[in-house]
Amino acid sequence: MKNRYDLLIVGGGMVGATIAAALGNTDLRIAVVEQQYPASFQPDSEHDLRVSALSIASEQIFRTLGVWDGITARRVCPYRRMKVWESDEKRASTEFVSDDIGADHLGYIVENRVIQLALLEQLARLDNVDLICPAETVDIDYSPGCSLLRLADGRELIGKLMIAADGGGSRVRMAAGIGVHSWDYDQHALVASVATALPQQDITWQQFTPDGPLAFLPLSGQRGSLVWYNHPSQIRRLLNLDSTAFVDELTQTFPECLGGIENLIERGAFPLRRQHAQQYVKEGVALAGDAAHMINPLAGQGVNIGLLDAATLAEVILQGHHAGIEISDLSLLQQYEQQRRNHNLMMMQLMDGFYRVFSNNLLPLKILRNLGLGAAERIVPAKNRVMRFAMGLEGKLPALARGEPLS
Repeated sequence: MKNRYDLLIVGGGMVGATIAAALGNTDLRIAVVEQQYPASFQPDSEHDLRVSALSIASEQIFRTLGVWDGITARRVCPYRRMKVWESDEKRASTEFVSDDIGADHLGYIVENRVIQLALLEQLARLDNVDLICPAETVDIDYSPGCSLLRLADGRELIGKLMIAADGGGSRVRMAAGIGVHSWDYDQHALVASVATALPQQDITWQQFTPDGPLAFLPLSGQRGSLVWYNHPSQIRRLLNLDSTAFVDELTQTFPECLGGIENLIERGAFPLRRQHAQQYVKEGVALAGDAAHMINPLAGQGVNIGLLDAATLAEVILQGHHAGIEISDLSLLQQYEQQRRNHNLMMMQLMDGFYRVFSNNLLPLKILRNLGLGAAERIVPAKNRVMRFAMGLEGKLPALARGEPLS
């Protein structure tokens, strides 16, 4: 039996579910296809390894969609300060404080599963959205204005517009014949959840070393998330250490301001890759989030630009629909691409620049880095501009990120 929809959203993660939630309570019929429903949340459970640093713009999107209460009812950790330094914290460092721009906080550290659960709960309340989960996709037949999705259980879904929210290895993108520019960095990132001797502070920090950055993200209670960027061989060595030896190495490597690491809870690693789709749209198909771009995670902006994709795409679709334009129309979808592609490319190049400037030990660059960090601490207008940029408050924002519901 063929089920017909206006939109087929392939991928019910943070980006895909946000698009569906933004188009809820409209006359558009939407299907969200997701492989697996996330495990239920237990308040006394350990923190997940996968967390995101949500910007103020992302928070505002979730508030406007009525999802934020479902997130905060589970578990979040606000942070109000962000500190960056190189080898010598006392000589050259910059600390960003939300109070300096009259803000209560800079952002929140939230487990990805918590965000997804709150979004999927919202979708269950929407009459025009069908969440098809768990679902295994066996075939994707892209056809402008009439794409077909075949599921393992025999169902066939047809949609006027198919949205790729299915990650960096997007099958939708490949089915639509959209290529990517990509390359791997010569680094992997090791992520570790740890128990700490002291309750966590309201600060994230990042220390730059020639081998790669070290980062700390606070979690609720006496928990923290550490990110260790390094060469693949070094990351493999760290993964093979037993828990005691691994904690000893963390203690020797990470600065004392963390407050002491008591034990390892979980760890994992992934390669760093940059990837950008050659185009975000074709007639009857649009890419969002990691399906469109994968960015160096240095500043934790990947999920935030993906959520801005989602908010912008939903706004463009609904405006076109209200104007009587077919939602699969290429000229309509190109409005989304024009608003997001250059912004995302700029963010990718900026992260690349940080990566290349800081991940080496060349003396001239080292001197310039330390001078730059020291100057940034003293130049207040520039420092505040950087804060607003990190909070997602610079540039043109979609309506949802400005707190304006779509209508």
